[in-house]
Amino acid sequence: MGSFDSYDLIIAASGIIIMSFFFSMLSRKTNIPSVLMLIVLGIVMKLGLDKFTNNTVDFRPYLEILGIVGLIMIVLEAALELELKREKLIPIAKAFMIALVGLMLSIWVAATILLYYIPDMSTASAWLYATPLSILSSAIIIPSVNTLKENKKEFHIYESTFSDILGIMVFYFLSGQLDAAEYSSGFLGFSATVAATILISLVASYLIVIFFQRIKSHVKLFLLIALLLLLYAIGKKMHLSPLLLILVFGLLIANMKLFFQGPLKKWLDMDKAKNIYEGLHVVTIETAFVVRTFFFVIFGLTIALSSLASMKVAIISVLIIASIYLIRFVILRLSIGKDILPQLYIAPRGLITILLFYAIPEEAIVPQFESGILLFIIIATSLIMTWAMIQEKRRSSGAIRKAKGTPVGYTKWKAPTVEDHK
Repeated sequence: MGSFDSYDLIIAASGIIIMSFFFSMLSRKTNIPSVLMLIVLGIVMKLGLDKFTNNTVDFRPYLEILGIVGLIMIVLEAALELELKREKLIPIAKAFMIALVGLMLSIWVAATILLYYIPDMSTASAWLYATPLSILSSAIIIPSVNTLKENKKEFHIYESTFSDILGIMVFYFLSGQLDAAEYSSGFLGFSATVAATILISLVASYLIVIFFQRIKSHVKLFLLIALLLLLYAIGKKMHLSPLLLILVFGLLIANMKLFFQGPLKKWLDMDKAKNIYEGLHVVTIETAFVVRTFFFVIFGLTIALSSLASMKVAIISVLIIASIYLIRFVILRLSIGKDILPQLYIAPRGLITILLFYAIPEEAIVPQFESGILLFIIIATSLIMTWAMIQEKRRSSGAIRKAKGTPVGYTKWKAPTVEDHK
């Protein structure tokens, strides 16, 4: 068959977005993450392309760009949902500590497993490879926990967002240590960089809100998105932690009354700022949906299924997965108590894992590491989360029926009417 023309690409892109929409609807009914369906769609498309065409396309550059934009949109989307109220300070702090401790312990254990089974891997490389495998996927978690109780839903939003940000910061700190000249100050230099990033983020966020209140044009939301993408890219080039900028901006615009107090209050036009927030919220959700759709489909297109057949891949993957839930069980049991379901099993890996895996510096790449480990862990943790959400749905339905006095599994008999016979 010949090469694709522009209309073929438009048809394919439109079809993927339409299918993704129906996957999202199906996900709400079945609790199967739409991400898994998108990856499977990409795998099926790859099989079709291999069979019916001779085209060989390197999708990795597109995957990196989509991943970066998707990451920004997902963190911004999560930040816009976070309300900073006094009564929520303890849940936020608890979620932060759980995310931090869980992340660091998971990295340490995963790195130990990789070092044992891949002898040629250095300690620095093992920690770099272990970091993406230890980060929770907010791209999968946030759309999946809408049916949970409000306190559990908020916990997962906080935890997954913190895990994303902390994981990315740890990853780039570790990769930076490979260049001693650039990061000679070590942890102290890294801490100073984080502090500088937060300060710059606050100043930039205040200026953006004040400036955009004064723009009279109706076309300004994508201008705002473009400005955030620009600041993120510049921050990355300057070796800052630019994802903090996105988080700080999202928190500021979602909690404007909290940030604009005292002398700053006169700079806030609440009606105009609220319109910016509402419009940005819609644009962010829609953009995150589209970017996430193409990211996971393209990831499916790049997968080498043959790597899953390796016994070594299976052993390493199973051990890392077991460590994920064992560590999570201990942390949740100590910090939350007995009510740790379904939180225990909601620990999928996804977009950040894939994005950081492809961002590992060349000097740290280990050819013996098989990408099947990545796919195995992503699929397994997503399926475990699916099972847990289905069980939670049944448990909630049973509790509601019990509260109403109707036995679980019992449907009250109703006498047939004349209309029924018709």
